[in-house]
Amino acid sequence: MGFPETFKALSDPIRRDILLMLRSGRMSAGEIAARFDLTGATVSYHLSILKKAGLLFETREKNFIYYELNISVFEELMLWISQFMEVKDDEEKTDD
Repeated sequence: MGFPETFKALSDPIRRDILLMLRSGRMSAGEIAARFDLTGATVSYHLSILKKAGLLFETREKNFIYYELNISVFEELMLWISQFMEVKDDEEKTDD
């Protein structure tokens, strides 16, 4: 996983909606597709981008593929973003 792939994946509103849907737990590709007015191929494309960015895990069970969030990528992203907040906190301390 690299940040360019992560940010590319997060840049699309459909993919962000998919990630929000998966907060409540894993879902099959069919369950995800049923919530959108998109072709199965389009949903599959979005899932592929999310998977390539490492944001999703894929599990195969019989004839179904289930997707769930990979929380560790979100944690890594939040750690990186938090560095910017620390700079602000450090600047406030030196201003005193």
